Amino acid sequence: MNHTRRNFLKFAGLTAAGLCVASAGSVIAAGAGATEKVSEKALKAKRWAMVIDTKKVGTKEAIEPLVKACHAWHNVPDIPGKQDVKWIWAAKFDESFDQPNNFMDESLEKREFALLCNHCTNAPCVRVCPTQATYKRPDGIVAMDYHRCIGCRYCMAACPYGSRSFNFMEPRLHLDLEKLNKSFPTRMRGVVEKCNFCVDRLADGKQPACVEASQGALVFGDLSDPASEVRKVLREHYTIRRRPALGTEPGVYYII
Repeated sequence: MNHTRRNFLKFAGLTAAGLCVASAGSVIAAGAGATEKVSEKALKAKRWAMVIDTKKVGTKEAIEPLVKACHAWHNVPDIPGKQDVKWIWAAKFDESFDQPNNFMDESLEKREFALLCNHCTNAPCVRVCPTQATYKRPDGIVAMDYHRCIGCRYCMAACPYGSRSFNFMEPRLHLDLEKLNKSFPTRMRGVVEKCNFCVDRLADGKQPACVEASQGALVFGDLSDPASEVRKVLREHYTIRRRPALGTEPGVYYII
């Protein structure tokens, strides 16, 4: 896209309009410190968690719709090169897990895994943030207040999963203005961002965008509820988590 000053001003106007009509859920998702009440239809849990069936979404082609749904909803910029911003991405087994096996099944070795923020129970990113821009909600979601972020990137250094991205350049110049989601705020240069388990959608009674796009391959629910769909899937399938030995207690499980 050929960005001009006029185009940028148009974007600024669209963003301002979008923020004015943003729902309470999206404002909370932005971490703006809003005190609006969450709607009665909001989905609630004591501990949100996700299960990803890698047998169903085990290729880049299968993971791509999840990435597109997530990035489109959250206005994630499409920046080429090594400065790209990602909330969900695909990686091989050896990049994703630390359970080495020189003789693993060939199909597993070739499989791609959807990676995202693990929303850890003991999140190191929360502990190191000097401004509390990264904080943990009562429902287990590790959220961000973009307005508090000073771009120190301590959270990126502390995260053992590489789940955070830094906006080295103006992200708003790398968004398609015609497809902008006005219900979710854009970010600015110099701040960190990551998956937020779609807190704004949960506040509106909706499942996360990636879960909705997965056609049943991703299951999201309350880990503390024995009757939840997440717990049912965990009982019926063998799952692993990323680097569990670190004691972070990730909230994302993988069926392999």
